Amino acid sequence: MAELIQQPVVMECAGWDAYRLIDSGQGRKYEAFGPHSFIRPEPQAMWTPRLMGENGPQWPASGEFVPGSDEDGGGRWNLDPSVPDGWELGWNDVRFTAMPTPFRHLQFFPDMAVVWDWMHDQLGDRTDAETLNMFGYTGLGSLALSDFGRVTHVDASKKSVAQARDNAALSKMDDRPIRWLIDDAAKFTAREVRREKRYDGIILDPPKFGRGPKNETWRIEEGLPSLIGDCAELLDDKSAFLFLTVYAVRMSSLSIAGLLEEALRDLPGTIEHGDIAVREEGEGGRLLPTAIFARWSNA
Repeated sequence: MAELIQQPVVMECAGWDAYRLIDSGQGRKYEAFGPHSFIRPEPQAMWTPRLMGENGPQWPASGEFVPGSDEDGGGRWNLDPSVPDGWELGWNDVRFTAMPTPFRHLQFFPDMAVVWDWMHDQLGDRTDAETLNMFGYTGLGSLALSDFGRVTHVDASKKSVAQARDNAALSKMDDRPIRWLIDDAAKFTAREVRREKRYDGIILDPPKFGRGPKNETWRIEEGLPSLIGDCAELLDDKSAFLFLTVYAVRMSSLSIAGLLEEALRDLPGTIEHGDIAVREEGEGGRLLPTAIFARWSNA
């Protein structure tokens, strides 16, 4: 039976040449994405910015996302005319296009870099692994996993999957064994269970709310338990990992770890949980939490 470690863990992303968290505070964060810097909302940053002047934070930026009046992600970008439609960035051998989107992010989630490193550690030197990336978005996690074998990438957005394919081509990885699927995650996983499919690793990054390609409705509190249950059916005692991240919800990492403990009770290994956080650059840089996670690993 998988052992649940009660003590929470912090997975720290320190940034790299393509992404840096420069400062944060007063409900916002100041970040550099390659040559361009942006200000975005961040409710977790309740402290005072370090780069404070007489008239507020000293944050010269190429653009700022101004949130709407609701808490569901609405708002608009105020961008300098110098900001291009898109620009190339990289993480290790993975190349991708960054650009501001209507959903306040820039077509990738930089804090996930620490998760990609962790997946590398779980798979080691393998080249025959079969992995599944659910809610795969623009494909950076899938490209990272393709170092180890075949990958199935699933996302309900046709536009996101098209961007993932473009990122594969930009990375010169379009010949890698990756299945790019436009599908509803819950329906796809249920079909894989009926097919008696097996995976060596699964990564899930579900949204709080979403719609499938046939207008299926996803609400994380309702859909996550059955989805995790089906994912557990796709793993066995030789599988290496399952990693679940959750953003912008009112739940704790211990609650989603308990969900994994229940679903994976017949498997060996260890279940851990905690926060993903990004470290501000410079001396005395603070840790800014961005998501909660629960992970199962089987050494």
